[in-house]
Amino acid sequence: MADENSLERCPMGGGEGKSRSLLGRANKDWWPDALPVDILHQHGVSPDPMGAEYDYAEAFSALDYAALKADLTKLMTDSKPWWPADYGHYGPFMIRMAWHAAGTYRVVDGRGGASSGQQRFEPLNSWPDNGNLDKARRLLWPIKKKYGKHISWADLFILAGNVAIESMGGPIFGFAGGRKDVYQSEGDTYWGSEEVWVGHANHKTRIRPEEQLDLEGPLAADSMGLIYVNPEGPGGNPDPLGSARDMRATFLRMAMNSEETVALTAGGHAFGKAHGAKPSESFSKAPASEAVHMQGLGWLTDSEEIGKGHITTSGIEGAWTPNPTQWGGDYFRLLFKYDYELVRSPAGAQQWQPINPDPEDMAPDARDPNKRVPTMMTTADMALKMDPEFRAISERFRDDQAALDNAFARAWFKLTHRDMGPKIRYLGPEVPEETLIWQDPVPEGTVPPDVDIAAFKKEVLASGLSIGQLVKTAWASASTYRKSDHRGGANGARIALEPQKNWAVNEPAELATVLAKLNELRGAMSLADAIVLAGSTAIEKAAKDAGFDVTVPFTGGRGDATQEWTDVESFVWMEPQADGFRNYLKTRQPVKTEELLLDKASLLGLSAPEMTVLLGGLRVLGANHGDKPEGVLTTRKGQLTNDFFVNLLDNDTFWKLIDTSSDEEFVGLDRGGQQERWRATRTDLIFGSNSQLRATAEVYAENGNEGKFVRDFVKAWVKVMNADRFDVTDKPVSSNIAT
Repeated sequence: MADENSLERCPMGGGEGKSRSLLGRANKDWWPDALPVDILHQHGVSPDPMGAEYDYAEAFSALDYAALKADLTKLMTDSKPWWPADYGHYGPFMIRMAWHAAGTYRVVDGRGGASSGQQRFEPLNSWPDNGNLDKARRLLWPIKKKYGKHISWADLFILAGNVAIESMGGPIFGFAGGRKDVYQSEGDTYWGSEEVWVGHANHKTRIRPEEQLDLEGPLAADSMGLIYVNPEGPGGNPDPLGSARDMRATFLRMAMNSEETVALTAGGHAFGKAHGAKPSESFSKAPASEAVHMQGLGWLTDSEEIGKGHITTSGIEGAWTPNPTQWGGDYFRLLFKYDYELVRSPAGAQQWQPINPDPEDMAPDARDPNKRVPTMMTTADMALKMDPEFRAISERFRDDQAALDNAFARAWFKLTHRDMGPKIRYLGPEVPEETLIWQDPVPEGTVPPDVDIAAFKKEVLASGLSIGQLVKTAWASASTYRKSDHRGGANGARIALEPQKNWAVNEPAELATVLAKLNELRGAMSLADAIVLAGSTAIEKAAKDAGFDVTVPFTGGRGDATQEWTDVESFVWMEPQADGFRNYLKTRQPVKTEELLLDKASLLGLSAPEMTVLLGGLRVLGANHGDKPEGVLTTRKGQLTNDFFVNLLDNDTFWKLIDTSSDEEFVGLDRGGQQERWRATRTDLIFGSNSQLRATAEVYAENGNEGKFVRDFVKAWVKVMNADRFDVTDKPVSSNIAT
């Protein structure tokens, strides 16, 4: 494993040092003949049929939750002839569906996960690891149809998994609704750059220690098309210790520790079976590749074979325990009771089988309960026995069922809720009362009645802190927010805590000076509110100095988090390796710096105009990291002007690369006298180079649009400052502007 300062921790780092696209392989690359429905959703047109006025939280509150759970419980044993349930129980199938919906989450960029029901769309609906989960979703359709707008697919996937566990006697920590569906593939998620799926002859595992290759950038699976690791072992090699290494790497990217990794693996494999009844080449294509008459179903055999057990997904065949529809301690009991030998499944996959198992430790056949067959373990299961750390945890769980119950219930809840954000977003009667550290708790904030905001603003402006320092601090605090998993943001003022206060992008020494002064001035106001208010005050002053009377809307009520309740390890992964808004690049990345800006803007939920106006305004306000001159295209630094755009688009300036060994920094020269005018980075120049961004930049450079620039900047600024204010239903974005 690489250390935390290497590309292993870089959100956009690349495993092989090659330049790549931000988004990697797109759906169109995998399925070039797919219907291009996206052409109907251009220019701000939404694909959401529910409309902007649909309030999912309100709809969920009217749900008959008890009736829904009762219907789900009934479904578990209502085996359908068109897709019969293994052992007469769909529970294991629904657990796998829920697990794979949630298991795509990765802590580095917060993308993936179950929060929007992405398993319904490409590429996830056709990943090899999601084989036959299309049938699980179809089994749920009558229930989804019945409850309609009151339950999203995204919530239904997870609730079905919970009900499945409960119906088989397993432990559940709780359930929270609140995942609103989307209606198209979320195209801003990088799933990898490989040109083949796992299992293809030319496929390579991403973790190759002999070549010093680890997981690339934000990725959290060891192969394209997998959720975590190859169950047969690294690259199909049945090496339990190598599998343990890969499990640590992938589950760490899921923000799971070793105990949670063991509990989830053992708990999930306590139920159901793997499927490898026939060679995979005897089955049809994935859903996205199938003919129109298949109606979105894939991986099918001859219709006459359905119900006879001729199913292949992973290629591994068999159950892990003799009681595949009952929670208990059989998984660990068998893992340690027997020696295992390496065998091949009917589909040809490598798996492990107990040597001379006792008759009572044989599993029932999935279709014939009178027939007994050997249980099996995957190479990933054997890792829990062979790896010293995993073994110690496994032996403890083997000997203490209550400990396993508790660990699995909590790890499952974390797995399925990790991307939902703070508890304020949780809905429903089964929301646990206990607060967990990974939920990033923040004490409820208030606006003390004796706080004199006007006086605070005057003191801030007289404090000796510069416009740039105040703006940078507020931006650094709020811009940690990401819409993917709703983590970060200004609420909590975690910029004053480890690890954020020491992030290089935040200029720790200068940050400490600013925070010390704000703490001195804020009185009873929370530090979180003081940081935002101070930044907004600086913007008002900068606008006034430029000739505009501005009131930047401010809504107080943020709380201050504590170090004790800050999950430092998971926040470490969130450290920006680049922030184009501050013209910051920690190390050279295999993704172009302007693409990293787009990634940052996307995670903040910004549109192209919002990204453009914010960057141009932050440049002239002096918000660059280290006060660097690149991109500060103004002689009126500290004033909120549109000078960045005016000077960037000036025809009398031409740009020249400073260092031919790097394409990051440029000098702007006067066309006539060849004298230096400006300095800029790729991130700056893209607003004149890219046709779409240039079109937007031209609007802000035009005569008469100076006021529009200020208005739009303030709106975008307030949007970022309030991005994590889930307690504010009507986030203010308006401002009063007068010339």
